[in-house]
Amino acid sequence: MNKEINVYDYMNEIVSGVKSASLLTTKVEGKVNSMTISWGKIGIEWNKLIFITYVREHRHTRDMLDQSGEFTINIPLNQSVNKITSYCGTKSGRNTDKIKDLGLTLVDGKAIETPGIKELALTLECKVIYQQMQDKSAVPDSIKKVFYPEGVGGEFFAANEDYHIAYYGEVVGAYIIE
Repeated sequence: MNKEINVYDYMNEIVSGVKSASLLTTKVEGKVNSMTISWGKIGIEWNKLIFITYVREHRHTRDMLDQSGEFTINIPLNQSVNKITSYCGTKSGRNTDKIKDLGLTLVDGKAIETPGIKELALTLECKVIYQQMQDKSAVPDSIKKVFYPEGVGGEFFAANEDYHIAYYGEVVGAYIIE
């Protein structure tokens, strides 16, 4: 069962959950993939509640997002999910079924086809309404050195030379999976 929530009542949980590590989940042609995120923003733009997530150019998740146009943000509530976020942050969905490998419980989405994940109960359902590639020339050198080091290919799961695409998802559903 899903308990509908008012997103504004859970802003602290959303922001702190994303900062410490949550999952971004996508679904294409029956295949579900989750990627660990620790960057994200939530707020109002164009009179809509928007969650912005950032995905590197060569990630499998990027391909799936471009095809599906939707995603869920899955945030843990008062439980440790380090094993889950570590695995989803270092393995590629191109090569393995992370959901199956971890034995995660998928819960059907309400407004979108992408499911939530019971083990990370606070769920935001989002439809992509805009995307923007980072302007490499506008990123300060001090940030480039840390997050976009030259000569580190996009297949490396951590800092590499792939820049991010910002995906603006209109929040079309929000609930806690019980």
